[in-house]
Amino acid sequence: MTLTITWFLFLAAGLFSIGLAGVLIRRNALVMFMSIELMLNAANLTFVAVSKELGLIEGQVTALFVMVVAATEVTIGLAIIVAVFRTRSSANVDELAELKG
Repeated sequence: MTLTITWFLFLAAGLFSIGLAGVLIRRNALVMFMSIELMLNAANLTFVAVSKELGLIEGQVTALFVMVVAATEVTIGLAIIVAVFRTRSSANVDELAELKG
Protein backbone atom coordinates (compact mmCIF):
# COMPACT_ATOMS: atom_id res chain seq x y z
CA MET A 1 0.00 0.00 0.00
CA THR A 2 1.45 3.36 -0.98
CA LEU A 3 0.70 6.56 0.81
CA THR A 4 -0.69 9.18 -1.50
CA ILE A 5 -1.34 12.83 -0.81
CA THR A 6 -4.97 11.98 -0.06
CA TRP A 7 -4.00 10.13 3.12
CA PHE A 8 -1.95 13.06 4.36
CA LEU A 9 -4.73 15.54 3.58
CA PHE A 10 -7.30 13.40 5.42
CA LEU A 11 -4.93 13.14 8.39
CA ALA A 12 -4.39 16.91 8.35
CA ALA A 13 -8.16 17.51 8.17
CA GLY A 14 -8.70 15.18 11.12
CA LEU A 15 -5.99 16.85 13.20
CA PHE A 16 -7.33 20.28 12.34
CA SER A 17 -10.86 19.22 13.31
CA ILE A 18 -9.67 17.87 16.66
CA GLY A 19 -7.79 21.10 17.30
CA LEU A 20 -10.79 23.23 16.34
CA ALA A 21 -13.03 21.22 18.63
CA GLY A 22 -10.53 21.67 21.45
CA VAL A 23 -10.49 25.44 20.98
CA LEU A 24 -14.27 25.73 20.79
CA ILE A 25 -15.21 23.30 23.56
CA ARG A 26 -12.53 23.58 26.23
CA ARG A 27 -12.17 26.66 28.42
CA ASN A 28 -8.73 25.96 29.87
CA ALA A 29 -6.08 28.25 28.36
CA LEU A 30 -3.40 25.54 28.26
CA VAL A 31 -5.68 23.11 26.42
CA MET A 32 -6.60 25.88 24.00
CA PHE A 33 -2.93 26.54 23.27
CA MET A 34 -2.32 22.84 22.65
CA SER A 35 -5.31 22.77 20.32
CA ILE A 36 -3.99 25.77 18.39
CA GLU A 37 -0.64 24.01 18.06
CA LEU A 38 -2.43 20.94 16.73
CA MET A 39 -4.16 23.10 14.13
CA LEU A 40 -0.87 24.69 13.09
CA ASN A 41 0.75 21.29 12.74
CA ALA A 42 -2.15 20.15 10.56
CA ALA A 43 -1.55 23.15 8.32
CA ASN A 44 2.17 22.29 8.23
CA LEU A 45 1.36 18.74 7.20
CA THR A 46 -0.78 20.08 4.37
CA PHE A 47 1.98 22.44 3.21
CA VAL A 48 4.59 19.68 3.21
CA ALA A 49 2.33 17.11 1.51
CA VAL A 50 1.32 19.46 -1.28
CA SER A 51 4.88 20.68 -1.83
CA LYS A 52 6.09 17.07 -2.00
CA GLU A 53 3.35 16.22 -4.50
CA LEU A 54 4.16 19.21 -6.71
CA GLY A 55 7.92 18.82 -6.36
CA LEU A 56 8.36 22.31 -4.95
CA ILE A 57 10.19 23.46 -1.84
CA GLU A 58 8.05 26.51 -1.01
CA GLY A 59 5.60 24.50 1.09
CA GLN A 60 8.38 23.10 3.24
CA VAL A 61 9.90 26.54 3.72
CA THR A 62 6.47 27.89 4.67
CA ALA A 63 6.05 25.07 7.18
CA LEU A 64 9.40 25.99 8.71
CA PHE A 65 8.31 29.61 9.12
CA VAL A 66 5.00 28.51 10.64
CA MET A 67 6.92 26.39 13.18
CA VAL A 68 9.07 29.39 14.13
CA VAL A 69 6.03 31.61 14.60
CA ALA A 70 4.25 28.87 16.57
CA ALA A 71 7.25 28.46 18.88
CA THR A 72 7.36 32.18 19.66
CA GLU A 73 3.58 32.28 20.11
CA VAL A 74 3.69 29.43 22.60
CA THR A 75 6.58 30.97 24.50
CA ILE A 76 4.87 34.31 24.93
CA GLY A 77 1.43 32.80 25.50
CA LEU A 78 2.71 30.37 28.12
CA ALA A 79 4.47 33.21 29.94
CA ILE A 80 1.22 35.18 30.01
CA ILE A 81 -0.76 32.16 31.22
CA VAL A 82 1.75 31.47 34.01
CA ALA A 83 1.65 35.12 35.10
CA VAL A 84 -2.15 35.13 35.17
CA PHE A 85 -2.27 31.76 36.94
CA ARG A 86 0.03 33.06 39.68
CA THR A 87 -2.27 36.00 40.41
CA ARG A 88 -5.66 34.30 39.88
CA SER A 89 -4.91 30.61 40.59
CA SER A 90 -7.00 29.65 37.56
CA ALA A 91 -6.37 29.19 33.85
CA ASN A 92 -10.05 29.34 32.91
CA VAL A 93 -10.58 31.62 29.93
CA ASP A 94 -14.04 32.73 31.07
CA GLU A 95 -12.56 34.17 34.27
CA LEU A 96 -9.96 36.08 32.28
CA ALA A 97 -12.69 38.14 30.63
CA GLU A 98 -12.87 40.09 33.89
CA LEU A 99 -9.50 41.64 33.09
CA LYS A 100 -11.13 43.96 30.56
CA GLY A 101 -10.88 47.49 31.80
